[in-house]
Amino acid sequence: MNQTTKTDFQWRRKHLLGLRDLSRKEIEFILDTARGFEEFSTRSIKKAPALRGKVVVNMFFEDSTRTRNSFTLAASRLSADVIEFTKTSSSVNKGETLIDTARNLEAMGVDIVVIRHNAGGAPHLLSRSIKACVINAGDGFHEHPTQALLDAYTIRQIKGSLEGLKIGIVGDIAHSRVARSNIHALTKLGAEVILVGPPTLMPAQVQNLPVQVSYSLDAVIDKLDVINMLRIQFERLGGNLFPSVREYSHFYGLTVERLKKAKPDILVMHPGPLNRGLEIESEVADGPNSVILRQVSNGLAIRMAVLFLVNQAAVLEAKDSHP
Repeated sequence: MNQTTKTDFQWRRKHLLGLRDLSRKEIEFILDTARGFEEFSTRSIKKAPALRGKVVVNMFFEDSTRTRNSFTLAASRLSADVIEFTKTSSSVNKGETLIDTARNLEAMGVDIVVIRHNAGGAPHLLSRSIKACVINAGDGFHEHPTQALLDAYTIRQIKGSLEGLKIGIVGDIAHSRVARSNIHALTKLGAEVILVGPPTLMPAQVQNLPVQVSYSLDAVIDKLDVINMLRIQFERLGGNLFPSVREYSHFYGLTVERLKKAKPDILVMHPGPLNRGLEIESEVADGPNSVILRQVSNGLAIRMAVLFLVNQAAVLEAKDSHP
């Protein structure tokens, strides 16, 4: 972090539930804090004592590889103890409620709860029910704040700023919590966001969002500085929202040929996991414009920053209540 950020702003949020309510200054503060954690991956000793003595629990009610492992590693590098919670091996399968489960974990000394849940609003409910810090790792179709933060961080890292950039988010916008968090983050940081996809995969009342909409990828790809290809979430789709996988790929897939129409320095992003050959061809995903693996690397710095900041806010809150 630079000195200006340190002296001009004090982080006060003990929860990270979404990006909708965060100001531009708060989002930039998280990104600036993450920059200070970037170097940890190159150190011979990849540890910092910031969360020594603290306990972090990963409460994941949905499958996850990247997000769960990223939070686990982030907490470990900050010297926290980590509990891995899975629904299949918990008392939730016996009828225990989410709140009772969290309160029992808190009674064991948990300080930070990282939660992924298929119900939108679950992290908000939890934050009102326990004293521990709560971090949203994805809730229903609502938000996935740390994914959007790492996306913004990656773009800023390469482009220097998001101000004035044209960023396309392509695919299943309606069912994407990544898209929602990205819209909040990117527009607040000065980017122009264009949602691209078939009408059946656009959210209701999309006209009320601070974005442009295109139903043709070919019509806008030459204007984009960044393109973020969303995964088609077959597990969430209800009904036939497009005629066939082949047709979707034909009109909205990022192919080698389609990429030739784009700016030479366009950044190609994807939140993962990839459906290769559907949303994106392998040659593009592994090509020189792709920053997909850099997104994964930057996710670690972002999640270290978020864990660090919510804990810092909790410590300040405790001091304020017991002067």
